[in-house]
Amino acid sequence: MATARFSLGSTVATPGAITALARAGETPLPYLVRHSAGDWGELDREDKAENESAVKDGLRILSAYLLADGTRIWVITEADRSATTILLPEEY
Repeated sequence: MATARFSLGSTVATPGAITALARAGETPLPYLVRHSAGDWGELDREDKAENESAVKDGLRILSAYLLADGTRIWVITEADRSATTILLPEEY
């Protein structure tokens, strides 16, 4: 299993994300592991570089992933590392 690069804090998911994960037959754990390990998913080079800085500087971190059915989810860890939220982009 990958090593976490930062704390996730409390992990929560929005109703839309919970529904999307269930519909795709997936669980949130693999996405939380990828996020905390620094696999930022479907982001461009610039956004990935921003995340690398955010890990060092204690800023908000955002990853984007595609579920098996093509639904896009976001995983956001707050700057103070108190919480990580899984959500759909339209729920932001």
